[in-house]
Amino acid sequence: MSSDKKGRSNSHQGAQGVPLCRDCGHREVTRSHRCARCGSPRVISHPELDSLEIAHIDCDAFFASVEKRDNPGLIDQPVIVGGGKRGVVSTCCYIARMYGVRSAMPMFKALKACPHAVVVKPRMSVYSAVGKQIRQAMMELTPMVQPLSIDEAFLDLSGTQRLHKASAAQSLARFVREVETNIGITMSVGLAPNKFLAKIASDLEKPRGFSIIGSSEAKEFLADKPTSIIWGVGKVLQRKLAENGLQTVGQLQQADPSMLARTYGAMGLRLAKLCQGEDDRSVTQPEKAKSISNEVTFNYDISSYKELSATLWLLAQKVSDRAKGSATAGRTVALKLKDENFKTISRSRHLGEPTQLADIIFRVADALLQPETQNGRRYRLIGVGIADLEPTDGSDPQDLLDNQASKRASAERAMDDLRNRFGDKSVTMGRGLKTK
Repeated sequence: MSSDKKGRSNSHQGAQGVPLCRDCGHREVTRSHRCARCGSPRVISHPELDSLEIAHIDCDAFFASVEKRDNPGLIDQPVIVGGGKRGVVSTCCYIARMYGVRSAMPMFKALKACPHAVVVKPRMSVYSAVGKQIRQAMMELTPMVQPLSIDEAFLDLSGTQRLHKASAAQSLARFVREVETNIGITMSVGLAPNKFLAKIASDLEKPRGFSIIGSSEAKEFLADKPTSIIWGVGKVLQRKLAENGLQTVGQLQQADPSMLARTYGAMGLRLAKLCQGEDDRSVTQPEKAKSISNEVTFNYDISSYKELSATLWLLAQKVSDRAKGSATAGRTVALKLKDENFKTISRSRHLGEPTQLADIIFRVADALLQPETQNGRRYRLIGVGIADLEPTDGSDPQDLLDNQASKRASAERAMDDLRNRFGDKSVTMGRGLKTK
């Protein structure tokens, strides 16, 4: 395994290929393990440096990084991005992590661990816009990009050497420099012969890491790691493996593959390969989204139809904006509720024609909501979405039987045009787009 921490590789000493400086791209180091051109200690070297082509790229504390980029006053502060007291931590910066704050931690626990943290409400539209910028930059590096979330993806750089006149490692180093300079977001990179090892490598030296796990060292590197390092091994399976004397990957490596298959089924076959550092999954481009939805968790339980309906309208607008932005429409409108006892209620209605209009999404979902508010039931979450997506061709045709519906649709499209020209806050759509 190789990384650039302190400018040194921690294995294969004396066997590396030509070292690469991540800060200027030069390929020569001094005896002090610094770049001969710029003096940077961020130098990587590895015998397989120029032959590996599968990468995993992960933005460092993405939401918090965007907040610090947009508000330099937060640079040296512990920042938590999340909801109110009843919410959870969406993400936090590395300073907050030093106090024990972690993603998905209840907010009250996070503030107890780090009471002086700056809590920022998530700005999902901003994060999405930045994520799209980064995704577009990835696509310019290679068309083989497999997103895992808004801020991470697998990349296959096979065959890009001639295009970029550089190895995959060189292209990746240049890519993260440009993203940091042009977009203001730092990343960590894992480079390996397959997706499994690349994902592990990207977590080794965060933030701003660049780590390599080569095929020749993979088995030895994995041997002393807990079985939980393997993709798909959660707490339950880890406990079952431990009960059978399999606590480390090395112990899995010594196990009979047929025994693993008999005991753990299809997962056993996967374990038998992954524990050896073998992974034949390819980097695949994502399928088109099957649905678009938005939801919110309240700070207190709500039973009032009026309050729930008002929130539903705001969520319908967000779903509509996303549908319009992706040039898609849905034939099904779905309502989601979660009550005070955490029971989830789902209701949906199939439409005759696909829609992307906030007015229609809201009116259909609101009709589904009304019966659920007649018994005094209290809700902690509400969400709305559209499914059965298809291109916008033929969506939202003029309603010849309901003149008011056509007027509302025209009004909504006019408002969309104003917002596109003058900004999101230039005009606000009234609830239900009331027309006379």
